[in-house]
Amino acid sequence: MLSKTLLIADAAKYEGQTITDYFAVAAKQLRRKKDGSVFLWLRLSDRSGQCEAVMWDNLETCVESFQAGDVVKLRVDVANYQGKTQLTIKQLRKAAPEEYVRADFQPHTAYNIDELWARLTGFVDTFSDPYLKQLVSSFLDDPEVAASLRTAPAAKYMHHAWIGGLLEHIVSLLGLCDRVAPHYPHVHRDLVMTGAILHDIGKLEELRWGFQFDYTLEGQLLGHITQGIAMIEKRTATIPGFPARLRLMVEHIVLSHHGRYEYGSPKLPMTPEAILFHYLDDLDAKLHTVRAEFDRSVAQGRAPDELTDYVRAMERPLLDTRAYLDAAEPEVETDDALPAEDRA
Repeated sequence: MLSKTLLIADAAKYEGQTITDYFAVAAKQLRRKKDGSVFLWLRLSDRSGQCEAVMWDNLETCVESFQAGDVVKLRVDVANYQGKTQLTIKQLRKAAPEEYVRADFQPHTAYNIDELWARLTGFVDTFSDPYLKQLVSSFLDDPEVAASLRTAPAAKYMHHAWIGGLLEHIVSLLGLCDRVAPHYPHVHRDLVMTGAILHDIGKLEELRWGFQFDYTLEGQLLGHITQGIAMIEKRTATIPGFPARLRLMVEHIVLSHHGRYEYGSPKLPMTPEAILFHYLDDLDAKLHTVRAEFDRSVAQGRAPDELTDYVRAMERPLLDTRAYLDAAEPEVETDDALPAEDRA
């Protein structure tokens, strides 16, 4: 069993070379060229990211031997096509499980899971509201929920779309809530923090994750907001005396956290806590999307101080400020800029 030698994030460094390595197949399609002939298009993935690959010839020897979700061994030519790294497949076969290390094909949070979990439970320990603390603990103390929450991605493609991404997102939001909520005395701090922990809890049932992330049937039909509300209803029903009004406030944050009807919110945020949480959630998601786009742009061979391609999720291209400023040429002192006594 061997680890990968070529990571997709580093593929641009191999431009002009032929490489043999293992990749997970995230998507597979047969497409037609302008002349009507068929070619194979793949979206490949590993723990570092994704890229496109095409196979023009000899499809009949391999196209039926694998499916999306499989790991394949490829011999590929690495090239730059329209500013993006593209792999042209020369040979392909499905890999046997003993040939590869599973972790090589699962994007993973850069943070330590145990440390993230400790930060999560540490925030819960600061709750002063006993009912909200008991509600959140009923999820975190459930071994099945805890195991899923330690590995779940936060999305299929968008922000925090990696193993441990949901936990990372929650802990990041808790840090924001903990700083911002005290700035507004009329905001119920523990209620906002509860929203941070439970707003996406339905994703534990909406998503499934392995070499690729996808939706469960229930996730497709119901969605994580509906599933999350059902999970909260079930938990609050087991807590004696849980206030109905408090449950209503928790559920309103979950129902409205996307902020707009066209973004999937059944309701608009109508309480201070729901309004605050929506904007913090949106901020955290957007800035992580921005960071991911910078990394993807560099992986595709673009200079870090250049604008990215148009980013559909943000409806604009993006510029990495730090990279742009760091790349500035240093100012050169001229004689005129020096004191008279220092001039030659």
